[in-house]
Amino acid sequence: MPIRLNAALAKILPEKRLFLKTESTTRVIHLRPTTQLGLMGGTALLVGWAIVSGALLAYDRIGGGIDSGSASAALVLENRLSALAEERDARTSEAQQAQLRFAVALDQVAKYQTELLATQQHNRELEAGLDAMQQKLGTAIAALPATNEASGPEKDLALSALSEKLRLTTEAREAADEAARLARAEAATAKAEREQLLARNEEIFTQIEDAAVAAAVPYKNMLAQLNLDTDSLLASVDTEYSGQGGPLTQATVSTSGNAAISETEARGKEIVVSLDQVNRYRIASNKLPLDMPVKSAFRYTSGFGARWGRAHKGIDLAGPVGTPILATGDGVVKFAGRQSGYGNIIIVEHALGTETRYAHLSKIRVRAGQKVSRGAQIGDMGNTGRSTGSHLHYEVRVNGEAVNPMRFIKAAQNVF
Repeated sequence: MPIRLNAALAKILPEKRLFLKTESTTRVIHLRPTTQLGLMGGTALLVGWAIVSGALLAYDRIGGGIDSGSASAALVLENRLSALAEERDARTSEAQQAQLRFAVALDQVAKYQTELLATQQHNRELEAGLDAMQQKLGTAIAALPATNEASGPEKDLALSALSEKLRLTTEAREAADEAARLARAEAATAKAEREQLLARNEEIFTQIEDAAVAAAVPYKNMLAQLNLDTDSLLASVDTEYSGQGGPLTQATVSTSGNAAISETEARGKEIVVSLDQVNRYRIASNKLPLDMPVKSAFRYTSGFGARWGRAHKGIDLAGPVGTPILATGDGVVKFAGRQSGYGNIIIVEHALGTETRYAHLSKIRVRAGQKVSRGAQIGDMGNTGRSTGSHLHYEVRVNGEAVNPMRFIKAAQNVF
């Protein structure tokens, strides 16, 4: 058989000879066609192994970069929302203070106007009385004899008293007019200040509304990629997180110029609703296995699917013994113990029929029935069960059927 194979390969790979010469002897090495074929095959395997290893290393680095960048972007967005919310509260407080000053100014204007009207009415009454008195005085003077000397001083005294009364009345009216003018100017200043604050509030409200809408988009896109009944998940969040309470007291309502404040409060409530929507998505996301089970350094050594002719129902992440293993979502521990092939394994139930499995552990840190949160350490990486080295075998199952865990991890890469 070797002779026939060498003869068949001789046309493509003719026999070669290597002469190794020393001072005293010459040694000849014959490279038959089968030997040459074996050397070429070994070289090809070595090159292929190097290419695959380099690709896996590049994939790990790229994946880590995406996760860190996404976490940084989410942190920047959260800090921006917090800063905008604080600025909104400050501007709202300033607008309320300006509204209060405006209302006080309006009350003062109304008071001055009332006093001015009363003064004008009093002046009209005095003028009417003065006219009547002057008519009576003229009639009395005309009826007196022309030679009556005693009536001159009395007439002058009466006219002087009337003139003084008229002067005081005129001064009081002018003072009331000036006070009313100052009050109107103060009210106009307060109104302009209030309008500026409302314009600034409008700008801040718009920024917060846009930021709240933008913050919800990554969550919506992530949940849409999972093909799960996320409406039921959000409904469960509403039911589970619906507590209210506290004593109730009679509310005090102001009726003085509260239209703008009511509009501001309405927009503020709309923003709270938008931010609450983001919070609903965040809570719902925590209930699904969307995070990485290993945050320390690791190598991605095996993917989901067929491997060596058999189905591999998870992914393998290799690292040192004792590497922390983290829960990828909120849930309840269904099983924590040893199973054939898996070694030490933890099974966690999550929302919408999803569950995760963490196998080959060196140590189990939870017990069955225990609630766990996303990111909590539940075990240590190990080499128990059917395993060739220290690594984590990680599975995600939906309604009992194994799915690719990378589908969940990639869907959340722009959120977590």
